[in-house]
Amino acid sequence: MACTAWAVRRVYSVETALTGHGTQFAFIFSLAFLALVWQMLLCNLERPWRATRSQKSELRALRVIVHVPVYNEDAAYLHRCLRSILAQVQLQDFIFISVTDDGSEVDYAVTRAAFEAEAAAVGIPVEWIRTVNQGKRHAQGVAIQAHPEADIFVTVDSDTILDSRAIKEGLKPFADPRNFSVAGVILPYNSQKNLLTRIIDMWWTPSQLIDRSSLSTMGAVLVNSGVLAFYRAELLRDNLDGYLNETFFGRPVEFSDDSILTLYALQRGRAVQQPTAFAFTAMPENLSHHFRQYVRWMRGAMIRTGWRFKYLSPRRYAYWAHFVGWVQWLLATALLWTLFIVRPVLTHTIPWTLYLIPILIAYGQGLRYFTVRRSDQSRWSQLATYMLTPLTALWVFFVLRVIRWYGMVTCMKTGWGTRAQVEVSMEKP
Repeated sequence: MACTAWAVRRVYSVETALTGHGTQFAFIFSLAFLALVWQMLLCNLERPWRATRSQKSELRALRVIVHVPVYNEDAAYLHRCLRSILAQVQLQDFIFISVTDDGSEVDYAVTRAAFEAEAAAVGIPVEWIRTVNQGKRHAQGVAIQAHPEADIFVTVDSDTILDSRAIKEGLKPFADPRNFSVAGVILPYNSQKNLLTRIIDMWWTPSQLIDRSSLSTMGAVLVNSGVLAFYRAELLRDNLDGYLNETFFGRPVEFSDDSILTLYALQRGRAVQQPTAFAFTAMPENLSHHFRQYVRWMRGAMIRTGWRFKYLSPRRYAYWAHFVGWVQWLLATALLWTLFIVRPVLTHTIPWTLYLIPILIAYGQGLRYFTVRRSDQSRWSQLATYMLTPLTALWVFFVLRVIRWYGMVTCMKTGWGTRAQVEVSMEKP
């Protein structure tokens, strides 16, 4: 009903604008409405990937490497991560768990011993390699080069806790030979820690179930999350040199590893999301960590923008989805400056609808948050998070937008920028 009323309103505004009596922003708002409707249609068309009986047999024959790169991770989080991998239901006939400690300053001797004993008890082969600190990509490269027999490479961040069916579900899309990359759905493990983690949860979870789901329907996911991502191993082997030695204006790029791997997949075939493959991760619990993480993401997004326009084919949906996304961002930025900065200076007023409409849209889109039923969170807790929608919308629109500008103009700083020490800790299990 609300969508219909809004559509009528947009048609009327365009008609009046064409006669010279409407607002000068009628066309921009109408285009934004059409983009929103298209996105919501696509995300609601997303369905979990299934496999036939014969395909299940083929999937069980895949040789799977699960790799965990580690650098200054809280030992308790790391132990929970590794135990969650060992606890996967119906493990593949061949699954190998590889851990690369990238020169951490944390002593993992106890964690390593416990992990190796637990793996031996369930008959899963594992390895634990320690290298000098050279970055996440190098740590992954060690595992890729060490296992030329692998069919599927699964990368799991060291603070990740997998749902018991995450790997089984994440492998199902590979029954389709066109799929080269699969994204899992990432949920904040510490979502109830404080106000900031609830805001991040209300922002991050629906964004995957709307933005990424809509792209997945078209086989055009632009960024897998490194928290839990699946790739055909041949894809990584074929692009390993470029992956390990990526530069931006002569500077080595250490971050944005997940987006370049997804770009490789889009060049070869399809990149999708499996909405039944869940993983939990530790989100920042303080503003400093949150800002630094987002700056790193936005620097990576800026770098990857040029790569996508250069290497994605204009015949692919992913290319145009990326193009439209940037057009929307530029228009939104122009409107922000015009309506919230220039106009208030001239008229000393800001129409209340400029706040109301985005918040109502956010409330509508935020309903996707309830499509995930979490065993560690009550419905009342989810409702409390959902009620933070206005604050979340304002946070994303005003605060994170400014940080994105900063990330864009400082994209030449290509170092990692986070975790010089343990930043998020938990009680040991």
